[in-house]
Amino acid sequence: MLDSIKNLYIYGPGPSSSHTIGPYRASLDFVNSNKKDFNFSRIDVILYGSLALTGIGHGTDKIIKDTIEKEFNIKCNVLFNIDEKKLEHPNTMRFLGYNDKNEVISNKYFSIGGGEIVKDNLSLKEKKNYVYPFSSFNDIKNYAKEHQIEDLSKIADIFEDNNLNSYLLDILNKMLKSVEVGLSLEGVLPGTLKLKKVAKKMYENALTINDAAERKEMLLSAFSYAVSENNADGKMIVTGPTCGSAGIIPSILYYYKNYLNTNDEKLINSLKVGAFFGLVAKQNASISGAMDGCQAEIGVASSMGAAILSYLNNLSIYQIEYAGEVALEHFLGLTCDPVEGYVQIPCIERNGIGVLRSYASYLYAKNIAPLRKNRVSYDDVIKTMKMTGDDIDPSYKETSIGGLARILKK
Repeated sequence: MLDSIKNLYIYGPGPSSSHTIGPYRASLDFVNSNKKDFNFSRIDVILYGSLALTGIGHGTDKIIKDTIEKEFNIKCNVLFNIDEKKLEHPNTMRFLGYNDKNEVISNKYFSIGGGEIVKDNLSLKEKKNYVYPFSSFNDIKNYAKEHQIEDLSKIADIFEDNNLNSYLLDILNKMLKSVEVGLSLEGVLPGTLKLKKVAKKMYENALTINDAAERKEMLLSAFSYAVSENNADGKMIVTGPTCGSAGIIPSILYYYKNYLNTNDEKLINSLKVGAFFGLVAKQNASISGAMDGCQAEIGVASSMGAAILSYLNNLSIYQIEYAGEVALEHFLGLTCDPVEGYVQIPCIERNGIGVLRSYASYLYAKNIAPLRKNRVSYDDVIKTMKMTGDDIDPSYKETSIGGLARILKK
């Protein structure tokens, strides 16, 4: 069964959906669900696994302390436990609340990717309210065929509640605004890497390129960089499906809105179509870098972007799936290795590359898909991504222990 699209596109603080938005939402839930019956004097939060290993670089401790101390005026301590290995999920945190009598209440949270959290003993795959009676993309296709639906976005209209369009209009505007903000800023990103913001200069340079194809690709890259730099700066962004991969989808939507004059209705419907690819990945594998590496973040985001592009260009359901499959298939095995725990190197550049992969996959779907029936389905690639993620060494899963994080470690 698949979750609501609203739980895939989430607005919140960067730089990481699992490491900032998830802990932010967990902090709010812990206090709000207990404050009626418990008078807090202090709260201790223990981070485990990936949250402990990369929490400082991702700002996990900062977002938790800011939320609890500034919003609720409760003293908060954040502790890092990197020694605990037997975890149900690599993004685990425990909240311990104390009162003046030193009595304690406790809740455990898992940040499962895309800003979503699971609390206490609720199964990591259990959901309170599924929206779609589908478990795979093949189920979605079969439903469309059975009901003679040629526009995949109509399936979302059937199963989601009546305010989905207004929700996605708000999401669209927030995505577009994030591009604009990123294109206006210069300076250096926070943290020890001292990485320079380049989106504004990329955009200005792109406008001077005479070759139309090259100009388009560099504009898409600049827009993707703009959002990714905002994310790395801790600004509010929309998960797509995560913070670390948030630059790809807004880049496409911004280009089609401002350069091709695509109307909001079409853009909103494209978000619905792209979401199906993210939801299937989320349910049957993961969209968390700590679980399955960056293939689950940039790979899935690029797949969603390819599907969005194909829909915006009126391709068939078969071609839309082809585009999504191609984009993810060729990101299989991509590791998550943020240098010093910051969502900067290689994350920002990967967003720029990711949107170009989306565009190339759309072109393949448009020009190659009609020549023969593709033997690899999107569901096949999701199963492969899950197997690959299970086989990837934990040091390459958002721990900043392996890969580029190791090579570039100071």
